[in-house]
Amino acid sequence: MNLPTLTTDNITEVLLKIIEFTQSRQKILIQNINKMHSDGFAPRDLPVDEFSRLMARALAEHACSGRLILRDGENVKFGANGCFEAIAAIDEDAKSLFELNRDEYLRKQIDKMLENSLNQRIAADLLKQKQTNESCTGRCFN
Repeated sequence: MNLPTLTTDNITEVLLKIIEFTQSRQKILIQNINKMHSDGFAPRDLPVDEFSRLMARALAEHACSGRLILRDGENVKFGANGCFEAIAAIDEDAKSLFELNRDEYLRKQIDKMLENSLNQRIAADLLKQKQTNESCTGRCFN
């Protein structure tokens, strides 16, 4: 999906960040499956809980003050012009499961991919609906 470089409002910005985060995470989860037979393999993941907390905090601030303030976390950093970085780390739970039961590890990775895809789809659908509503409003009142 091509993401616009400019956002029109705070909610659009949040939805775009969710889409970007889930796209990055999908790549990492795919690597966790594709590289599981490589020597020295260790599964990685993005800091989902941290990203969720930062987005929830930003939305709470937006609800109270009408402005969106994105604060950095330990592994999630927000930059200028809508840029942000989420740093992948070794997923210790997945690593332990990988060492104990590779079939269960694979099922868990697939479950994560499905959940991640659902989150991405919801954010993309909300963004599309928002854009549709905005274009309809513009046509109806112009």
